[in-house]
Amino acid sequence: MSSSDQRRDPRVPLILRIDYPDLPEFRDATENLSASGLFIRTERELAVGARVPLSVSFPGLLEAVEIEVEVVRKRQASTDFPKGLAVKVPAERGADREKLARLAARALEVPAAPARPYHLLVVEDNPLVLEMYQAAMRKIASDGVQLQVDFARDGREALGRLERHPAVDLLMADLYMPGMDGFALVESARKLPVCASMPIVVISAGGKAARARTAPLGVDVFLQKPVKFTDIITTLRALLHFA
Repeated sequence: MSSSDQRRDPRVPLILRIDYPDLPEFRDATENLSASGLFIRTERELAVGARVPLSVSFPGLLEAVEIEVEVVRKRQASTDFPKGLAVKVPAERGADREKLARLAARALEVPAAPARPYHLLVVEDNPLVLEMYQAAMRKIASDGVQLQVDFARDGREALGRLERHPAVDLLMADLYMPGMDGFALVESARKLPVCASMPIVVISAGGKAARARTAPLGVDVFLQKPVKFTDIITTLRALLHFA
């Protein structure tokens, strides 16, 4: 997006799922969005100027928003950021701009407390990463959001929690863990009737092979590390509007 677009339309660090009607085997995630465009974390190769239809959603919480975008900038992968594309909605596609503007405006709202606690399960075996997750969740809770978070250190412990009441609303998991890893966890979770439509987010340092392996298992959003925890906080806050 151009610098003028950035000044006019503040960017919201929001993680949402991206699907491509023209290439269904690809599934990506946003890094941020504004009223005029968004940034997509993706391995897909598209030339600057290319136009592509896409669907922005979050399974179970946010219905798909169908828009057409134009690629304006490409970012190569680095130690700090994964590969990605900056895209904007062309000026002549006014209806699509309105859809994106409404989504960005709602994400910027302060969420009202949901009617019931929102149950999140986080699975991570690295103590330092787990500590950062816990700090992020405490920050959300300190703002008065009814978020009930359970933590598990491996897939087996997580599966036990998924089988208990109350039902988990969203699962966020690492992939590479001792014992039952994230791949086996996701596969087992999808076999539980209570988890059939539960959103599943994977945050992993695994590359293309890991991403390709997770999609058929039922992962909704695959996030390549590093991921900013402020982005996760913003995303959870925004998604509570749709819970």
